Amino acid sequence: MSVELRLIPCLADNYAVLLRDTVTEATAVVDAPEVAPILAALERENWTLTHILVTHHHTDHIDGVVALKERYGATVIGPRAERDTIPGLDFAVVDGDPVAVGSLVGRVLETPGHTKGHIVFLFEGERLLFSGDTLFVMGCGRPFECDPPVLWESLTRLRALPDDISVYCGHEYTLANARFALSVEPDNAELQVRAKEVEALRAAGKPTLPTTIGAEKATNPFLHADDPELAASLGLPGAEPGAVFTELRALKNRFKG
Repeated sequence: MSVELRLIPCLADNYAVLLRDTVTEATAVVDAPEVAPILAALERENWTLTHILVTHHHTDHIDGVVALKERYGATVIGPRAERDTIPGLDFAVVDGDPVAVGSLVGRVLETPGHTKGHIVFLFEGERLLFSGDTLFVMGCGRPFECDPPVLWESLTRLRALPDDISVYCGHEYTLANARFALSVEPDNAELQVRAKEVEALRAAGKPTLPTTIGAEKATNPFLHADDPELAASLGLPGAEPGAVFTELRALKNRFKG
């Protein structure tokens, strides 16, 4: 593979990811929550930033965009639907558009829900998905700008990707997500094992990323809203998946575990 990755903790619980093409040395950062840790990683590796890939307009994903662009002259790529709220945007992309970082060529998938214009970046050749705040490890984002069923449809689109795709998301919410997942799917054996692994990682101060599409299909309740058993356990037998997802998201919002 001609790709190198660096996961960068930012703010309290955000992540940025550096994506480097070893053939051309082109280097992208996926989302830019803050400048200092991204700059430190670039300087440590002696890499030059050429691209900034933005998943959505929330402040904790774009605060570092302008300063990084000014320092490196990087090209900023983000969702067309949010072009008026993303500073420094050079290319506004829509579903299916190609995104090239040197010889690495990915494509844009529109995944509305968390925000109306949210996008993710899929690099199929490298088996990589940068999911922003749409899909988390054992969780998903809050549907701030759309009705919950819209986010459900976006998640089903990601669920349909190959199991071996590695997923890098925008936040370290995994421990809380695992505890919620166990509260609604207590008999899920794979989830039980994974929750213990996550506890050990976080106790050691280690990140829980990346995950994979296959792992999420097995252990993420937000990808199971069309499971009749889960619907019944929530008191919604026979309900449409969108309604089950809406209830799951409401339960998670109230969860104190």
